[in-house]
Amino acid sequence: MSKFKLKSSYKPSGSQPDAIKGLVSGLEKDIRTQTLLGVTGSGKTFTIANVIEQTQMPTLVIAHNKTLAAQLCNEFREFFPDNAVEYFVSYYDYYQPEAYIPSSDTYIEKEAQINQEIDRLRHACTQALLSRKDVIIVASVSAIYNLGNPKDYEKEVIHLRLGEELDRRGMMERLINMQYERTNADLKRGQFRMRGQVFEIVPVNEERIYRFEISNKIDVIELVDPVTRQVKTELSDAWFFPAKHYVISESERNNAFTSIRAELEERLAYFKKTGKVLEYERLKRKTNYDLEMIEHIGYCNGIENYSRQFDGRKEGEPAFTLLDYFKWGTGGAERGMGNFLTVVDESHVTLPQIRGMFNGDRARKDTLIEHGFRLPSARDNRPLTFDEFIARTQHMIFVSATPADYEYQHSEQVVEQIVRPTGLVDPEIIVLPVTGGKGKKSQVEDIIERIKDRITKGERTLVTTLTKKMAEDLTDYLKDQKIKVAYLHSDILTIERIEIITKLRKGEVDVIVGVNLLREGLDIPEVSLVAILDADKEGFLRNETSLVQTIGRAARNVNGQVVMYADVSTKSIESAIRETKRRREIQLAYNKEHGITPKTIEKSIRNILEEFGISSSKAKTAKGGKRKEQLLKLDLSGDARPINEIIQDKEQQMREAAKALEFELAAILRDEIRELKLYKKK
Repeated sequence: MSKFKLKSSYKPSGSQPDAIKGLVSGLEKDIRTQTLLGVTGSGKTFTIANVIEQTQMPTLVIAHNKTLAAQLCNEFREFFPDNAVEYFVSYYDYYQPEAYIPSSDTYIEKEAQINQEIDRLRHACTQALLSRKDVIIVASVSAIYNLGNPKDYEKEVIHLRLGEELDRRGMMERLINMQYERTNADLKRGQFRMRGQVFEIVPVNEERIYRFEISNKIDVIELVDPVTRQVKTELSDAWFFPAKHYVISESERNNAFTSIRAELEERLAYFKKTGKVLEYERLKRKTNYDLEMIEHIGYCNGIENYSRQFDGRKEGEPAFTLLDYFKWGTGGAERGMGNFLTVVDESHVTLPQIRGMFNGDRARKDTLIEHGFRLPSARDNRPLTFDEFIARTQHMIFVSATPADYEYQHSEQVVEQIVRPTGLVDPEIIVLPVTGGKGKKSQVEDIIERIKDRITKGERTLVTTLTKKMAEDLTDYLKDQKIKVAYLHSDILTIERIEIITKLRKGEVDVIVGVNLLREGLDIPEVSLVAILDADKEGFLRNETSLVQTIGRAARNVNGQVVMYADVSTKSIESAIRETKRRREIQLAYNKEHGITPKTIEKSIRNILEEFGISSSKAKTAKGGKRKEQLLKLDLSGDARPINEIIQDKEQQMREAAKALEFELAAILRDEIRELKLYKKK
């Protein structure tokens, strides 16, 4: 059996050795829930990789969006090149959930487009879990959604061995039951074909052809390149998993039909009794049509709404999810073969996201059920509740630079990772008054003086305000003072945002004024000063978590300093200062003890716009279709990410809009995604 083997050119340093030791010790003591409090830039992913190697536990890592999950997956693949590191996210390129808007009597039918590559990766996840233990799955919150019963999925696995007898007809029937398609044309994933004595299959998780030469037994098993038709290697055996995660037998299907029809009769009786004629006819017609489609072609649009009956679950029971595959694959109670580790990355964001999934889904389903579009059992096609998610995990590590109250309250151990391998320390914090007078400078007067001092040193400044209007007014005022300044907020086009950040790094701009600089992800080594205006105005942008995150923007420069302007000392300010001071003292003491001299991080400056062949001036002057194409190019280059990541972000926004019942906004985002995909093909 393969074991996790970490491969890296560097060894744990700074706080990493103690953090690794503490987390491993906690797992060995069977501590169920721990928190890794790691400052930005301290190498938290590397720490978790070391924990995985030392404990040899199959691991689920959950991130709060697809892009972050992809980045983490790539990092873990670099650390564990010889182990199974897989990626599990929603496989929809586009998804518009079924919905009904009573106020306008608008029914929106479910519309979805599946990304076949992501579907392949999802199958690779479940197959890895059922066939080996050295598995790391990096997932989004898709991990808490319906995936089908792992027992049924595993029951259908086919293992073919060289030299064993093979009934070709029986084999074809079994593959069809596993939802493979027979074809005489070119083979694709999840298809097979028979030509004389040659039998060929493309598994659902691969893009290679398995070729069998058969007499009355299997004479040859070969792995063939689908393009060149070259034989890559000869095999002694081959495994094939179902083409879909939802696998049911004929008897199970018949039982499900009986249950659905019984529920339909009960619901129709309710509508008849309450005089809801329209709902009665609507539900009767729709459900009977769905059953007819399933009976004849094995599928209908929205078949997942009948998952409770097909899974044989009781009312209110949660659906099977990726977590059940972890429990089944690693043994669980059924097999008695060990357990798995769950790592929640950026837990202060990810846990609230998991908590919110159930409520958004329930609100949409209730409306559909009330108006006769779905049976009440559709409610059980749902994500896990937060409590169900927690109950299905075994050992958990929450990872965050700013853990929330939940993490502190529910962790049996909090392990800190404060010292960075680079030796950089958290910035010094100064609190000054907002208002001036009687010999005191106002916040604007003071920040101008400090900005000019940084300019003489060749360093940059970030200033965060409370509103867009304040950002624009301050920017204009700084320009009047002959300071090279620009502002960032959500109304700024992608191209201008990229251009501004690049100019700041090059020194063409000395100051950026913004509203929510956390959103921009501005980790810029040249920035040595962060100014937080009106820091005493309690709220989302001035709570402890936001303040600590904003303070971290100055932690990439050896001269990092933060100035908070406040007339009143709030609890958030006091907590943020106290926490930053504590971290800074630990870091300075470590550096002194080990003779470390911190150095500013060196990070190359890329001209992102030129890499995409875009001129900002051309984009601004382009007209009509040309301008639209330029702006699409800019959108694709947003935040220096590949086109696929830009599309994924919009898809996430679309899903969030739909979950919030903002279906009109979801439709607009859908159209934008389609335009981006059309542009991608050019």
